[in-house]
Amino acid sequence: MSLNMESSSSSSSSSSSSSSSAAAAAVPGNTKKRKSINHTSHNVTKRLKIEEEGDEELLCGHPKRISVLLDHLQQAITLNELTELLHYAALGKAGSIKQPSWCRLHHQKKIKGVNVVIVEGLTQSHFYKHYLALQHLRTSYSTRVTFTPSADNIASKLFSSEVPNLDCLSVHKPDNELHKTLKSHPVISKFGTQRKGLTAYILTQEEMIKKHYPVKGIPGYEEYVCSESDCVTDSSPLYGLDCEMCLTEKGYELTRVSVVDSDGNCVLDELVKPQNRIFNYLTKFSGITATMLQPVKTTLRDVQAKLRMLLPGNAVLVGHSINNDLMALKLIHPYVIDTALLYRRDFGQKFKLKVLADIVLKRQIQTEEKKGHNPTEDALAALQLAQYFIKTGPVQIVKLHLEELWGYTLEESADIPTDTPATTSSHRFADVLHTLGRSVAYLGKRSDITLDLSNQKWHSSDKEVLTSFRKQTKCPFFSVLQMSSFSDHLRTCSSHPEQHYQSVCAHLRDMCVVFAGPFPAGFSEREVSQLFCCSGQVRKVKMLNTGVRVHAEVEFELLEGALLALKTLNGLIVHGQAIKVQRPVYESMLDLDLTLDALRADPLNASRLYAVKLSPSVAESIVLPGKVNGHILDVECLHVTPVKKANGVLPAEMDSKGLEPFAKSKLSEEAVRETFSNFGAMERVILSAKSKKRARHACIEFKSSEGKRAALSAAEDLFRQNFLICPSLTPPHLPSWVAMTTPVSADLETPEDQKMTHMHHGFQDQKLDVMMKKLDRRLRKLFRCLPDGTLSVVVLLGHTSANAHQPGLCLMEVKQGS
Repeated sequence: MSLNMESSSSSSSSSSSSSSSAAAAAVPGNTKKRKSINHTSHNVTKRLKIEEEGDEELLCGHPKRISVLLDHLQQAITLNELTELLHYAALGKAGSIKQPSWCRLHHQKKIKGVNVVIVEGLTQSHFYKHYLALQHLRTSYSTRVTFTPSADNIASKLFSSEVPNLDCLSVHKPDNELHKTLKSHPVISKFGTQRKGLTAYILTQEEMIKKHYPVKGIPGYEEYVCSESDCVTDSSPLYGLDCEMCLTEKGYELTRVSVVDSDGNCVLDELVKPQNRIFNYLTKFSGITATMLQPVKTTLRDVQAKLRMLLPGNAVLVGHSINNDLMALKLIHPYVIDTALLYRRDFGQKFKLKVLADIVLKRQIQTEEKKGHNPTEDALAALQLAQYFIKTGPVQIVKLHLEELWGYTLEESADIPTDTPATTSSHRFADVLHTLGRSVAYLGKRSDITLDLSNQKWHSSDKEVLTSFRKQTKCPFFSVLQMSSFSDHLRTCSSHPEQHYQSVCAHLRDMCVVFAGPFPAGFSEREVSQLFCCSGQVRKVKMLNTGVRVHAEVEFELLEGALLALKTLNGLIVHGQAIKVQRPVYESMLDLDLTLDALRADPLNASRLYAVKLSPSVAESIVLPGKVNGHILDVECLHVTPVKKANGVLPAEMDSKGLEPFAKSKLSEEAVRETFSNFGAMERVILSAKSKKRARHACIEFKSSEGKRAALSAAEDLFRQNFLICPSLTPPHLPSWVAMTTPVSADLETPEDQKMTHMHHGFQDQKLDVMMKKLDRRLRKLFRCLPDGTLSVVVLLGHTSANAHQPGLCLMEVKQGS
């Protein structure tokens, strides 16, 4: 019997001559061709030697600029290993940085920049479930590796990571010139020593939640109004805010609100009529009386509407304990500066606004002769305190007001002499790049990034991140972009995120599953496994006993196993009865042919071949039928020319003893290389992961796709040598397609749970697919605007939960000139 494998239609015509000549190498007596192959082998050896010696400029052609080492190909990389690559790409040997331990970046001197995109919320499983929607990601990146999820803020870690062995560079640290007492001062401990822009002092969302500010999405603030918000910069306008309240039967309610602009002009001063009956006007503090409120018609809703009209999207609100003012206004605004948290004290204590105005601004407010507080005056005081702090910087603020505000002085003898300032070298990645004059940038949602604020741009959407990056006149040398829309969507799309993940895993698992039967009564799982292992490594067999016949669900480790089982075992006679092998009939399988086509065309599989070594008895028993499940095989799609039974002879009958050879065939790397090296130079041979001594299946990677095409064209000759081959489908970085996608709890699912896993998730899946396509388009636009020679890295962060470990994915490519 014979199998004739063909290349895809798009490349068959262009490669026919090379495939034919390569196939001829397998014919005994063709000494001329053998000589040519030996010459090619000599060139490959020479090329490898050149590469090992580091003279990469002598390499001919256009090899991959980045590749993963064989020992690390099927291991997930960590954040530290990714950082190792970025350090080498940016600094190279000139910065005393060694090649990464897990990959090789060729021609590092030609790297013109490094761009990292962090996509929150997506896992490796999401990537392969929505594989067809991610055309740019799956075709433009030649290197792909599993990524270990990290609990750290990845963007911050990348900028703050320590660069080793960098004695040649030195960055002065101003805080070393500080008195030792000042280094532990609460203001300097929080804000550092550098004078920064206003965005450095805006409270993060985490701080706002911790300090009980109203935040969108937090329980208890559902009825609050959200102001219009846009991205903020160091030039965004500041608005001082202060409110006065009274005590009603429902608690504290708003009675007056005042807002001043950046120039100190009052732009809003309104009395407000509380909705509920007033118990106490708190006149001593608020200055509000019953007479003042009697004619007032303005309501809280009116004030909220005026504020939304008044404040621009990038406005930053400033106040003293401003969380109380926002509560009274029932207003959510994401950008606030609290002067009570700027001028910090130890142990969380706060200065009164009156004290700060007196000592810092030299102004008297809230005096005894005045009846209550004046909110306009208080709003202006808070605004000017913030402006003064930003302009002066934390170190000078502390030095100028140390004794008056914080109540202690410095011992002059302990100061470091001014003529011999102490300096140390900073090994922080961002500092090193800055010292070398290379620009760095972060674009994404507001976060605690260890990077100077002038190099950060905060945006609320992925679209804004992309637009902002593309508008830059010059691309930064090292840039990190954070895409967070998927993380936000996945948190809200379903109340059971683990159920959503189960459906992702089930979809990928289904691609590795076949149903087979009917089998004779009493047929065991072990016998089914022995039978199907000739197609690929079997992960699990589940017997399906109906009232009359016995069937089995066979789960392979790799996609190729399921594909070959359909080709070779469908129609096999077992105990006088033909078995039928077919795919599961699930909604997730409707686009399977398209997915398999895309996987064959994946750049990672361009030169890779899957091979199975059959025992002679198995090879004699297998006949590939002309039809599968009643349908003529699609030759162009499946790369297979069906072979009909010779002279109508049925395949040999299998019995229990005959099944044993199915599990006993062996494969060695030497045998694979001896057989397949005739078709072209080979990069590597990867045997079955579980036991290489008893391996039956191998993945063969050629130096070029020509070797793969030549082997496929000689499939008939290879089958005579008991080799069964097909194009590779499983991405090389996945040691086991099924194990990667199956949660730990999958085996514990009840039949009802499994049924739910395959239920229609129509609306959510369609919405996620649309979002995937939108993400892919944005990443394509971003990739196009990168300068040639840029190392582009896209990281799908993955996720770790109590129920399942969901690895991420790292895609890498050096952009080449057209």
